[in-house]
Amino acid sequence: MELARAVDFARDHRRSVLTTIRRNGRPQQSNVLHVIGGDGNIRISITADRAKYHNLVREPWAAIHVTREDFFAYAVIEAIASVTPVAEDPHDETVEALVDYYRSANGEHPDWDDYRRAMVADRRALAILTPAHAYGML
Repeated sequence: MELARAVDFARDHRRSVLTTIRRNGRPQQSNVLHVIGGDGNIRISITADRAKYHNLVREPWAAIHVTREDFFAYAVIEAIASVTPVAEDPHDETVEALVDYYRSANGEHPDWDDYRRAMVADRRALAILTPAHAYGML
């Protein structure tokens, strides 16, 4: 499958299953909401206390599995992963990136100050996946 076609499909279908690699080499999967930026990279909001964060820091590889609602079309995008620093201040670069992520996924937030505080309290970061390979059936 052509990588660009898979990324376009994922742009239109933002719910996916994220696969990361555990310390023991086995996969760990999580349902996530992803957004794709103008640069073609996939962004996923994560918290620093979850397995997916630790897995991505240790092993910078991930895949997302994206399906159409009728389940008859899907794309798997394998990617090189990086993780932003954990949010520490309501106005740091990570929180700014999380604001952009939220806007892309949901539009405007009713209380941005509250959202920014929550990102710090939740110890949020962004997983950034750079697509490298795709397969599936579209």
